[in-house]
Amino acid sequence: MSRNTVRLTMAQALVRFLCNQFTEIDGQRVPLFAGVFGIFGHGNVTCLSEALESVQDQLPTWRGQNEQSMALAAIAFAKAKRRRQLMVAASSIGPGAANMITAAGTAHANRLPVLLIAGDTFANRVPDPVLQQVEHFSDPTITVNDAFKPVVRYWDRIILPEQIISSLPQAIAAMLDPADCGPAFIGLSQDTQEVAFEYPLAFFEPTLWSIPRPRADRRKLSEAAALLKSAKKPLIISGGGVRYSLAEENVADFAIKRGIPIVETIAGKGALTHDHPAHAGPIGIVGSTSANALAAESDVILAIGTRLQDFTTGSWTAFHQDARFISINTARFDAVKHRAVAVVGDALETVMELDEALGDWKADPDLMPRAKSLFADWDRLLDQHQAITNGPIPTYAQVIGIVNETAKPNDTLIAAAGGTPGEVTKGWRVKNTNTFDCEFGFSCMGYEIAAGWGHAMAKEGHGTPIVMIGDGTYMMMNSDIYSTVLSGHKMIVVVCDNGGYAVINRLQQFKGVPGFNNLIKDCRVKEPFAVDFVKHAESMGALARRCESLADLKAAMEWAQTTDRTTIVTLVTDAYAWVPGDADWDVGVPEVSERESVRKARADQEKIRSKQRVGV
Repeated sequence: MSRNTVRLTMAQALVRFLCNQFTEIDGQRVPLFAGVFGIFGHGNVTCLSEALESVQDQLPTWRGQNEQSMALAAIAFAKAKRRRQLMVAASSIGPGAANMITAAGTAHANRLPVLLIAGDTFANRVPDPVLQQVEHFSDPTITVNDAFKPVVRYWDRIILPEQIISSLPQAIAAMLDPADCGPAFIGLSQDTQEVAFEYPLAFFEPTLWSIPRPRADRRKLSEAAALLKSAKKPLIISGGGVRYSLAEENVADFAIKRGIPIVETIAGKGALTHDHPAHAGPIGIVGSTSANALAAESDVILAIGTRLQDFTTGSWTAFHQDARFISINTARFDAVKHRAVAVVGDALETVMELDEALGDWKADPDLMPRAKSLFADWDRLLDQHQAITNGPIPTYAQVIGIVNETAKPNDTLIAAAGGTPGEVTKGWRVKNTNTFDCEFGFSCMGYEIAAGWGHAMAKEGHGTPIVMIGDGTYMMMNSDIYSTVLSGHKMIVVVCDNGGYAVINRLQQFKGVPGFNNLIKDCRVKEPFAVDFVKHAESMGALARRCESLADLKAAMEWAQTTDRTTIVTLVTDAYAWVPGDADWDVGVPEVSERESVRKARADQEKIRSKQRVGV
């Protein structure tokens, strides 16, 4: 070994490099990688685990129960840290790696960073085909890990030990780039992991990373300011990018100063508290009547940090055909959508610069009072749906009302799939900023409980994650209840048992198809029966309680706040009662059918499409 190098295996060098990467959070220098979620197999246990074991006090390794769920937990951790601190998810080759592809898609759709590391086949190919290797007859270079390519921002396969010197910094840069943020994947050939190499000591020097804040083009700022000044009824749509830019206070102050109401996307919900004076509710398909009414009236929409997905735009039916968009986004791809005035830049810095460019301009003074009046109407509607009644089966809205009431200000609500996202986006009244995580970019069933683990790690005792799920999602991925009990990371899980996949059954029937293969009673089964979620959760070491009424639920939630470990609360809920929405959604409906109900649904769908803004 020369004085300027150190001889390490590739796996040892990779781990040492990760240990020497740092970031700043609230002025404190902390490790960029807070830990590793790992499940070991023959593709990573002999080399990568050897390297991780030696640094476990510096870079802790947590064992998950499923490769997908541990990667989802890593994604939730990054979301809770607002993309400023990351986790690694490591698997063996073959099915272990393939399990993480769903999580990679979740991170990619939501623009969230996670470093995925998987074992790979032998670079030298001598023992081929190895255990768990898929063989492509025309291309021997293809492995399962190639399937990550469509769902990551950075992909590499290491076949020589020195390749990590250039690859790892690029992976980190991609994950921390606000314009290109997403998951990075590194495949480690099994034989390459063991190879020793003289690595330059400079490669392991401590590196402090920071999130760049790109500034907007001055001409585009001027164009945006001129358009906004022309607005009679402007509106701000606040997306997830506002939260990741740490721009919540800045955007809120801008809205108050200029008299422009703010509506939120699903990812943006939580940038404002429910009672903030500029807040006018969530927008879109699972949004509020207040936000959707303002969207329909607005002539200029200032979209900040949002990719304007269909649930936000009502499949592009929520806005007037002549409405103009100004899009502030770090990603050019998002900024230019629908012929917007594309202001490519960091949300915090760009809003400050736009504020300067506006001079003394303010929106019509009647605009904000109208928005707050509409929002007050929405609040009253929520109160009606969440009111306690003596009905035999509680509704989602009533359950959410009680859970919301008993939640502490720093508790984080987590949801992702089924009926819960729409109901909590509409009905959850945020008490403190950044305490709401509804993963609806990918709407990944199974995210929720794993995400609770990630949030519990990230919160470090500052509030408890509250996971709200249906019975279908619970059945799909629940094993990290056991993980959280093992590791001491408490969460509260509320399971609404409505007998299957109730919300997709609702959509199915709404579009003219009889209930089929969604609710358990409509599936091909011998005899439907309910799962005993209390016994199941208790078998994994959690505390659990079944509720028979809304009064029981309130008592159970108050009890769950006092427990010392993960606690499950379950009750039967109505599979057919939902808070109504007033925005449209474009989905496929058969063009021909023998069913009158389907033909009617098709006609309704054509009316929806006639209202769409097509690319403008």
